[in-house]
Amino acid sequence: MGRDPRYDILFQPMKIGPVTARNRFYQVPHCNGMGHQHPQAHAAMRGVKAEGGWAVVSTEECEIHWSSDITPYIEARLWDDHDIPHNAMMCEAVHRHGALAAIELTHNGPSSSNLTSREALIGPRHEPSSYHPWQARRMDHADIRDYRRWHRDAAIRAKKAGFDIIYVYAGHDLSLAMHFLQKRRNDRSDEYGGSLENRVRLFREVIEDAKETVGDSCAVAVRFAVDELMGDGGITSDGEGREIVEMLAELPDLWDVNVSNWKNDSVTSRFAEEGYQEKFIGFVKQLTSKPVVGVGRYTSPDHMVKLIKSGVLDFIGAARPSIADPFLPKKIEEGRIEDIRECIGCNICVTGDYLMTPIRCTQNPTMGEEWRKNWHPEVIAPRASEDRVLIVGAGPAGLEAARALGQRGYDVHLAEATTELGGRVNREAALPGLNAWGRVRDYRLYQIGKMPNVTVYRDSRLSADEIRDFGFEHVVLATGATWRKDGVGRSHTFPIRGFDAAAVFSPDDIMAGRLPEQGPVAVFDDDHFYMGGVLAERLRQQGLDVTLVTAADTASSWSANTLELMHINKRLRKLGIAVVTAKDILYYDGAHLHLACVYGGGETKLPAIAVVSVTARLPEEDLWLALDADRPALQAAGIKSVTRIGDCLAPGLIVQAVYDGHRYAQNLGRPLSDAVPFRRAMPLVTVPS
Repeated sequence: MGRDPRYDILFQPMKIGPVTARNRFYQVPHCNGMGHQHPQAHAAMRGVKAEGGWAVVSTEECEIHWSSDITPYIEARLWDDHDIPHNAMMCEAVHRHGALAAIELTHNGPSSSNLTSREALIGPRHEPSSYHPWQARRMDHADIRDYRRWHRDAAIRAKKAGFDIIYVYAGHDLSLAMHFLQKRRNDRSDEYGGSLENRVRLFREVIEDAKETVGDSCAVAVRFAVDELMGDGGITSDGEGREIVEMLAELPDLWDVNVSNWKNDSVTSRFAEEGYQEKFIGFVKQLTSKPVVGVGRYTSPDHMVKLIKSGVLDFIGAARPSIADPFLPKKIEEGRIEDIRECIGCNICVTGDYLMTPIRCTQNPTMGEEWRKNWHPEVIAPRASEDRVLIVGAGPAGLEAARALGQRGYDVHLAEATTELGGRVNREAALPGLNAWGRVRDYRLYQIGKMPNVTVYRDSRLSADEIRDFGFEHVVLATGATWRKDGVGRSHTFPIRGFDAAAVFSPDDIMAGRLPEQGPVAVFDDDHFYMGGVLAERLRQQGLDVTLVTAADTASSWSANTLELMHINKRLRKLGIAVVTAKDILYYDGAHLHLACVYGGGETKLPAIAVVSVTARLPEEDLWLALDADRPALQAAGIKSVTRIGDCLAPGLIVQAVYDGHRYAQNLGRPLSDAVPFRRAMPLVTVPS
């Protein structure tokens, strides 16, 4: 099937200064938890995107100098010439597939840590570090000259490494260039402070430096946050953000525009729809003849075309959609729109940066494993035998195992105990704001539906005897897990007294529509991610008085890793949901929760006609135990293996279930080994003489 002519405009070549992009698909800079520590893995990941049709593939932030060290976070580096080969590796991987390589050079000033270099932080003024209990010193004119030189030197190194597009970064409330623009940070009285023209001066000079230094063969792009969503306290798209673009309109070769800071730029689908930034960035194209790129978690080609034709953007920028489906452009080009693995906007990809680990993706289990495990998002090895596979359970793990095994060519039989395929995804996608999570199910069902070698059985609850009678060579148990309601979890290793009452509900109860009839209701969140908060929201929608209780210092504390912490806590309070933090439960008397501060202090009582216990889950392992108890019977039935995957093995996040299903499919037919199952970047160690 060929490309739909409606989308031809998306595949027009585009000039960016002295270079030309083959189409309008632009992977903007994004973090990935690999950077300078895992250069091979980073290069392979970016190379796969180029293979998938992205015309421009960018790095993440790249530190230009050791005085801008952001340890412990793992980004790219160009401190000196020793860093060139690692970055060249990425350029080579990207160029191999005909794409342009872009690098986002930055010095983060007071947003740095310098935990490695131990240098004093620098900034427009004396001010506290953004993240640590020490301060940045005010830059004098010599410091400003140094910064400009460091940026020029890094641009030269980037050109030597092979980059085609060099960024000047003024976004996300992170970089020195942006800090000088901000009234709240820049209180200088010299030519770099005061009026907007003066505050823009350094930004202009660094752009001009880059153009003069490498602009003969490299494009110079600007990444600029046109609105900080702070009103008059920050840069606004109808105020100084617009004025800055007007001042510099024709200076860079490309404008990459967004909102600030990161939690506002990469909002999850729970809090923002596709294209949510358009009302802030839409003015930029009216002020410049240079190409403009922006983001909005775009996955619809019709929406992309509208953006181009309406004069909002020249390039379709993407970070998260390019992670979920590195082959999104190619699928549009080949007329395979239904095959796009659409981003669900969960921000699990962001956790790679916050946790300093290789990037991962709920939709795309191969993300971050391109070099480590030699996994590819579209290609998988053919089957290793004629063995047949029975998968019990059609949740995210079972669906992904069936899809990937089917792609390999195995004869796959997928049995689901209920009439609905999708397992926990169905239940969670029905919760407030999580509708996009249903894409995990929808993508896999569509792919499986095209495979004649995958047979699906609904309403087929199987017993151990039936499984043995079928005699499939391989049995995969993806039967999921159920939420406990006895209070056992992180804070309690034994059941909480009183939690055996009928007025205590589990998340499974709420998701199944079994809600308390009256309030007040207390949600005990000992899970610390999204579930407690979203269930509180669901109960509030029913008109119930709700209080969220947690032993942590804030509601949904782990959601800091997905940029949702502020959004969730604001939402809870906006809805009138009370939040009680740093409190653990002593017992429940049927009318009150008896609480104690985790830091000490006396007992308090919280009225609660009903309680929802969000603590821990137990795997549905009865089938596994029954099969494993009689291994001779398995052997007699010709069953070579019985394997648990996903929540049935160890309850976790949907991303882990999908990964586990994919890993099973990748490994079937491979010999078992105690060897490390992935490649590692090992430093060269020399023995002193």
